[in-house]
Amino acid sequence: MPVIAVVNRKGGSGKSTLAAHLAAWCAHQGSAVMLGDVDRQQSTRSWLRKRNEALPAIAPWTVDQNILRVPAGITHVILDTPGGLHGFDLARMVMFADIILMPVCGSAFDRESAADCHAELLALPRVASGRCKVACIGMRIDTRTRTPQVLKDWATGLGMPFLGVLRESQAYVQCLERGMTLFDLPADRVPTDLRQWQPILGWLEPQLAISPAAAGSAGHAAQAPATTPAPQAARPPQMPAALPSRLLAARHAPPPAPSRPAAALATPASARPAPAPLVRETAPVAQRMLASRPLPAVTRITNTRVLDRVSSSNALRNTPAATQATEASQAQEAPHIPSFLKLVKC
Repeated sequence: MPVIAVVNRKGGSGKSTLAAHLAAWCAHQGSAVMLGDVDRQQSTRSWLRKRNEALPAIAPWTVDQNILRVPAGITHVILDTPGGLHGFDLARMVMFADIILMPVCGSAFDRESAADCHAELLALPRVASGRCKVACIGMRIDTRTRTPQVLKDWATGLGMPFLGVLRESQAYVQCLERGMTLFDLPADRVPTDLRQWQPILGWLEPQLAISPAAAGSAGHAAQAPATTPAPQAARPPQMPAALPSRLLAARHAPPPAPSRPAAALATPASARPAPAPLVRETAPVAQRMLASRPLPAVTRITNTRVLDRVSSSNALRNTPAATQATEASQAQEAPHIPSFLKLVKC
């Protein structure tokens, strides 16, 4: 499902006009297209309400539990984005888009804003690797001036494809007011404007269409049975080699008993001293290890003051009266205790 996003940070560059015409062109080609408006103004959504049912259908977003989703059966998606798109929002848009079209007007301010957006797009992995293509279209351009050539040279300097220019015509305004586009009118009524769309659509057609050769080869590969390697001749089972008799005797012989000194054998069992139990030795050792393990000191906080740092070996006690002057001087040097800590009681 190809996704085309119309992106430009500068407002009033003709993003909604370009997105509506691209959706109408896809609908006339027989594609199930959706026109999604990411802008809060929802300009294209209100335009879709004006569209006549006799014209080729263009689907809007499907709202599912306050979440915008693409309707089922859609083959092409056109997204109209808001102005000022940058940062995380721009990166998230590029993650879903396959083609980004950037409409640019002829002024120096528009070119500067579009150049900054293009530089940010090139820093994203999908655009840098070529998985998301970026192209430029001149909007509201007077073809009798040098502006088309200026825009073409500017886009070539940035390394961005320049698809063509669209002039400022009242035909766009009148069509959009009735929920239509130039592609919904007879071709003989707007021949000049449709001629300007030819290089743009010629670049988009191979990007959006599915190659029949690739689809046919994929289907042929799916239908072709997988080749199996020829079965190898079965090898006869080999019997294990016979072991020598001395190895068999050593294999089945029981292990020899451990040798004991002669003095130990001569001493009767009743006279031998019994081994000391291990529990009696390990218990005192464990107790000594636990007793020697130092425990961390604990600072106890009351509602009035901080008491001494005490360990498990010393009992908690109040400070004698003789050391109150020393504690008072230390309290002045100690950092201030927040009020919420004073509410904690031991």
